[in-house]
Amino acid sequence: MQRNVVMAESNFIDYVKIVCRSGRGGRGMAHLHRAKYIPNGGPDGGDGGKGGDIILRGNRNYWTLLHLKYQRHIFAGNGQNGGINKSTGADGESKIVDVPCGTVAYNAETGEFLCDVMEDGQLVTLLKGGRGGLGNVHFATPTRQAPRFAQPGEPMQEMTVTLELKLLADVGLVGFPNAGKSTLLSSVSAAKPKIANYPFTTLEPNLGIVSYRDGKSFVMADIPGIIEGASQGRGLGLRFLRHIERNSLLLFMVPADADDIKKEYEVLLNELATFNPEMLDKQRVLAITKCDLIDEELKEMLSENLPEDVPCVFISAPTGEGIQELKDILWAALNSEENRLAAVKREELVHRNYDRKMLAADFADWEADFEDEVETDDDDFDYEEFDFDEE
Repeated sequence: MQRNVVMAESNFIDYVKIVCRSGRGGRGMAHLHRAKYIPNGGPDGGDGGKGGDIILRGNRNYWTLLHLKYQRHIFAGNGQNGGINKSTGADGESKIVDVPCGTVAYNAETGEFLCDVMEDGQLVTLLKGGRGGLGNVHFATPTRQAPRFAQPGEPMQEMTVTLELKLLADVGLVGFPNAGKSTLLSSVSAAKPKIANYPFTTLEPNLGIVSYRDGKSFVMADIPGIIEGASQGRGLGLRFLRHIERNSLLLFMVPADADDIKKEYEVLLNELATFNPEMLDKQRVLAITKCDLIDEELKEMLSENLPEDVPCVFISAPTGEGIQELKDILWAALNSEENRLAAVKREELVHRNYDRKMLAADFADWEADFEDEVETDDDDFDYEEFDFDEE
């Protein structure tokens, strides 16, 4: 008896599209105080409550946006209307959305950059709730002692937001398919990426912690291979390159059996420049992989045609050749003064707006499946237009 085996979908989700709506402010109450033996009690309408906010919170326990894939609608609570006896309405419930550290939010319609969540516990208000309206007690004057109007609450804010995860790592691996990136990551860390003898084996980024001397360590990120013309959409495109935008150092990997090592390095460098020119300012190291396939004489010949502006090292992950030397070079580069100055610059990173064409391609089949709420006013009193910015 044959059974249909369904492969489980990957649980690594690095971008989602959600609809966010903050709460509207509650209406102010227009009410006149009525009590026995108290003639002309005057206005006593309370203020409306504030609408809830939509807040993003960094959480180091999350490493993917999977928990938001099926939670497309995040609506905060509305503020309650003001009451009699100067009672203020209850504030609407704010919605706190936990996201992995390194998440960036964009306006899904315009591609505009909204905010960046970098640290654990960091709170960023994505959408602010409307302020509550003032009750009629605030509009009483010596010449208008019984105002029969109050102020409406501020309206809600609604936005379709794209959340994009950019992994935080120290070293990012860049190379063509089958360059040995996953093999290197599996040999220097406890990560177990998929390894096979065909292109595009890696379909999602992988992280590994690389152990160094005296208990020291650094984080290495492996992304799917890129090919020439990836900026035009060939192969897997440049969608995964965002995961190495935050890396301190880029490790380029070219196999020793390549036709022209220097040319392949320049092609990779050009694709990065097409994706984000600022990535060229990062420190770079070139590793020539699969050197167990060549002898010492061929290594000397290849060394003559290697790029001169980047440190180069011959390695072989299966045999361990050159691995310790590579770790020494990476650790020295990560702790150099140049890298520390670059880290200060990254803290002042100016984010680019999202490409609208890329947004349309990523979410071509996405549809918002919710209906707007219909609200009615039950109050019989009139409301006066009022500028919230005036005190």
